[in-house]
Amino acid sequence: MAISPLHITLILALLVFIVLKILAPANNSLPSTYLRWAILSGVCALVLTPFAWLICAAFKHPSVFNDYTFLPPLGKMLEGEVTLGNFGRLLTNPKQTISGEIYFVQYLFNSIFLACATTIVQLLFCSMGGYALAKLDFAGKKALMFFMLGTMMLPGMILLAPLYEMLVRIDLIDTYWGLIIPGSANAFGMFLFRQATIGIPNDLIEAGRMDGCSEFKIYWSLIMPLVRPMSGAFCLICFLGSWNNFLGPQIFIQSPEKLTVPVILSQYLDVYKQEYGVFLAGTLIAIIPPAILFFTLQKEFIAGLTSGAVKG
Repeated sequence: MAISPLHITLILALLVFIVLKILAPANNSLPSTYLRWAILSGVCALVLTPFAWLICAAFKHPSVFNDYTFLPPLGKMLEGEVTLGNFGRLLTNPKQTISGEIYFVQYLFNSIFLACATTIVQLLFCSMGGYALAKLDFAGKKALMFFMLGTMMLPGMILLAPLYEMLVRIDLIDTYWGLIIPGSANAFGMFLFRQATIGIPNDLIEAGRMDGCSEFKIYWSLIMPLVRPMSGAFCLICFLGSWNNFLGPQIFIQSPEKLTVPVILSQYLDVYKQEYGVFLAGTLIAIIPPAILFFTLQKEFIAGLTSGAVKG
């Protein structure tokens, strides 16, 4: 059996550890440090390998797509087996629909608009609902919270049929509002903001009321700045959920010019047409907006996930 480069790398790493363990003094932590770094490097390589394969596959010529795991040798690359042709076909070849020719950029703008609008609406309503559940007393509060928890236990697929009938009755089929409104005040988001808001001192809210602030003013000027980490984490979760949503636009959107990127990319792979290069090129482009948002909100996202982890 031939020895693969992976086997050689693992054997060399093990030999280095054994040599360090033998040569290092008894109280030297160098072998343990090396072992930790080796394990972390291996895990990091394992996690990044699919992403590296995606990048390489998006640039390979369709004729050699299955010939190489990653990129072809340098000589083959210079012969045109690595090309931008997949991106060219994706961006310049329009989709022929009953509404006319539609370019991929249009679907990209549709996804960006829908994801941004969904994120803004959910952030507004879920944060207000979380503030109300955490700091306001009203009749039926406990019953409402139990009902909300119960709805979180229901699979989303169960609600598709009644949701579709409801959207038909209020004439929201084939509109973006039909995708935005149903999840605008979801229980998951309100409970996230409730947990973030419940730790804010009541004295601060009472001081705002004594200064003549309305409840909305207290929410906007006092509560929201203090729950900024949770807001950043929630925005990222909402954006990714809307950006990757495939089932919703597939069911509720009927006009071809209103479809989103996940739906369009799926059409490059079917029984009669399998353009894997173009599909992966579109997938690589679709990664860019969420990646930009993640690096922008990275600090808030980590702080939001760890908020409340340490008490005191």
